[in-house]
Amino acid sequence: MLARRLIALFAGLWLYGFSMAMMITAGLGLDPWDVFHQGVASRTPLSFGAVTALTGVLVLALWIPIRQKPGFGTVANVVVIAVSVDTSLALLEPADSLVVRIAVMLGGVVLNALATVLYIGAGMGPGPRDGLMTGLVARTGLSVRVIRTSIEVTVLASGWLLGGTVGVGTVVYALGIGPLIQLMMRFGGIYPTARKTSSAGPDTAIVESPEIGPPGAGAPSGEVESNSASTVP
Repeated sequence: MLARRLIALFAGLWLYGFSMAMMITAGLGLDPWDVFHQGVASRTPLSFGAVTALTGVLVLALWIPIRQKPGFGTVANVVVIAVSVDTSLALLEPADSLVVRIAVMLGGVVLNALATVLYIGAGMGPGPRDGLMTGLVARTGLSVRVIRTSIEVTVLASGWLLGGTVGVGTVVYALGIGPLIQLMMRFGGIYPTARKTSSAGPDTAIVESPEIGPPGAGAPSGEVESNSASTVP
């Protein structure tokens, strides 16, 4: 069982990084955190992956005052996604055709959802950014929606001001990622046992440990609440 969870964890994280690279290559807009990462990368000599990792480390430092504890998956999140996105960006070539760019962007969103479901199914700890979110929810008493929206509006605006790409891909991601993840959870055999999750992504917060169901198993009776807000690495 542990081996299966580790495979799901690392496959999900690597595919998540690849999906990020697809959306960057498409050039039609990124999710809020990636807009921020891209904006910082454009202003520094650091690669996109390096900025992603350093941001993750800085966010983890914010866990200390809110008493959050990282899991193995939390640390793996920081390292694997950074390596994956930089490797993938080196392999992918920008497309000239708008049709191809749209297809790559849509494929990136779908792959991102699949990667998220794999990561959630591993149940080995939230990503840095969602750990920050759930910690703030617990410490402030405010809702997930208020905390997450506040964080993502802040990083989106900051990233845009720094030169990150905001566009139709940002909107498609925000509206599509939640429903896609719910659909894949329902039919893919990987289910969270928690009553609620945050929107998605390797940073999707799980209140209880999820389980990977056998092929053909029915979905759990617990309702999963999905947010349409973007997810983050």
